[in-house]
Amino acid sequence: MSDIAKLQIDGKTYEFPLIKGTEDEVAIDIKTLRGATGGVTTIDPGFKNTGSCKSAVTFLDGEKGILRYRGYAIEDLAEKADFLEVAYALIFGDLPNKTQLEKFDADIKSKSVVDEDVKKIVDAFPKNAHPMGVLSSLTSALIAFNPESVNVDSEEEMYDAIVNIMGKFPVLVAWAMRKKEGLPLNYGSKSLGYVENIMKMMFEKPNEDYTANPIIKDALDKLLILHADHEQNCSTSTVRIVGSSHAGLFASLSAGISALWGPLHGGANQAVLEMLEAIKEDGGDTKKYMAKAKDKSDPFRLMGFGHRVYKNFDPRATIIKVAAKEVLEDLGVEDPILKIAKGLEEEALSDPYFVDRKLYPNVDFYSGIIYRAMGIPVEMFTVMFALGRLPGWIAQWKEMRENKEPIGRPRQVYTGENLKEFKTVENR
Repeated sequence: MSDIAKLQIDGKTYEFPLIKGTEDEVAIDIKTLRGATGGVTTIDPGFKNTGSCKSAVTFLDGEKGILRYRGYAIEDLAEKADFLEVAYALIFGDLPNKTQLEKFDADIKSKSVVDEDVKKIVDAFPKNAHPMGVLSSLTSALIAFNPESVNVDSEEEMYDAIVNIMGKFPVLVAWAMRKKEGLPLNYGSKSLGYVENIMKMMFEKPNEDYTANPIIKDALDKLLILHADHEQNCSTSTVRIVGSSHAGLFASLSAGISALWGPLHGGANQAVLEMLEAIKEDGGDTKKYMAKAKDKSDPFRLMGFGHRVYKNFDPRATIIKVAAKEVLEDLGVEDPILKIAKGLEEEALSDPYFVDRKLYPNVDFYSGIIYRAMGIPVEMFTVMFALGRLPGWIAQWKEMRENKEPIGRPRQVYTGENLKEFKTVENR
């Protein structure tokens, strides 16, 4: 393959270098396009064919169903590592040794207390406030309690900012849920691991001791790992572009949370459960709704199947499907919603319409089922997604700042009116 791409415009030929990634991805470097051509730009709605950066964090091949963090297969990480190990690898480049992991864990725990005034902010929210709005606001509010900007050239300051948010974010997640549930705001314990502490803070009742169910803990660990990063998706791109203005880490993360909230992104697992509820209210006939999904004239949309990036299968769904089965069996859950979900899954996996189009259940489909079985409110599903995605956002923000990437400033193709004569208000 040539290392040059040629573009012809109005009879003139322009040459642009090709960039090749370590997994043989090829991109045309067009950063000189506008200057060389005297104003020509590209247009790519949704940035489906546009790379915004070079990144060493995550590799994703949607056609082959491959997902790797820092070179490690997602299957190996979900099976053999815990969430804190994966978070360390994403943020710092490789899996930690025993000493590094113990220090990371201890440093996070030392930062896992939130200023008491934050509780006043939580109290000010109405009980029916959506937890994602609460989480975004609280994350942004942390800036007021940590006003100093991070010197990205200082390894010590960067590390301190990272363990600070890794320690405090689970507290904010738990408080967002407990506010909605009417439970007192609590803290974790230094004697528990990262995920066990998340569970304790979320589920502990004030009048009883909390002991984590190991099967639930393992499933939650896997879910957080599977959601930890996913290349340049909407929320991650938001974190990077906000950070490119040299906005701080907390502000950039808050923007990422807001981007994640949308039903086409992190809100998809909530949309799955809302769809299942609607099917139940209509009698629970899965065959009827599968037929509606195949009818192009029907506005019904089957949520939780297929994926914008994965054109074959979602490797994360393959992993979490097993965990979902284990959780449901262990808890002995009898839930009409979950029965409907299993019915949709079975039909989609056997129906030629869905099989031929590779519309398999994705990670959002199974994660919503697990969260419901755990007793997590549907409004909290996207918050749990944000909790898992935290280390990926941190890693991407850190990489962007350390690479000294320029401020994000996309171009456009103007389609409005040409120059118009201005008339005073009396003559309009």
